[in-house]
Amino acid sequence: MTRTLQALEHSSSSVRMRAALAIGTSPDPRFVDALVERCATEPEPYVRETLTWALTRHSPALTLPRLLGELRSEHAQARSQALHTLSKIGDRRAWPSLTRTLLTDADDEVARCAWRAAVLLVPEDEASALAGVLATQLGRGGRATRLSLSRALIALGEVITPVLRAAMTDADPRVRGHAEDTERLWYDPDSGSEDAIEEARRVVALGTTGQEE
Repeated sequence: MTRTLQALEHSSSSVRMRAALAIGTSPDPRFVDALVERCATEPEPYVRETLTWALTRHSPALTLPRLLGELRSEHAQARSQALHTLSKIGDRRAWPSLTRTLLTDADDEVARCAWRAAVLLVPEDEASALAGVLATQLGRGGRATRLSLSRALIALGEVITPVLRAAMTDADPRVRGHAEDTERLWYDPDSGSEDAIEEARRVVALGTTGQEE
């Protein structure tokens, strides 16, 4: 166990990834805390994804309390990665912890992860309220952030119609334009493909994720 824990902290990203793969292949409750802690500091996106996968291989009874605690962290990566992992686990007991504060987090990557998790975990009778909160973020950020929000809203279905209509009359042209783009993407999903391809190319060029232009 000690050797595996040390490997999670190794200077080589490939060693860290192999350690996470080994833990996920043979789940052991003793590694849950170490996996969550590493998620908060791991610089390589592909290693973080492997850490998340390893956490999904463990019982939610063990992982949920630890991940929910990370949502209160002062470190943005800890919050965003915990939200990302919760969306992968898909346990609706996490829903009450997806607060308005997280959904409107000042860090774009945290907010984007919160939006994705929320639309997956929201109870049906709270979808309208969630749409209202998400609509307050229309016009925010660069292309990647706007596209993430549009897709989150669209995932909620017909309940977004009133908030989109209201946003289209907003005094802020950024809000109006984003609402119109969201409606366009709703009726023509392929209209977002160009932005998605451009974002993917940008990520490859930068060698990282979660940054805006």
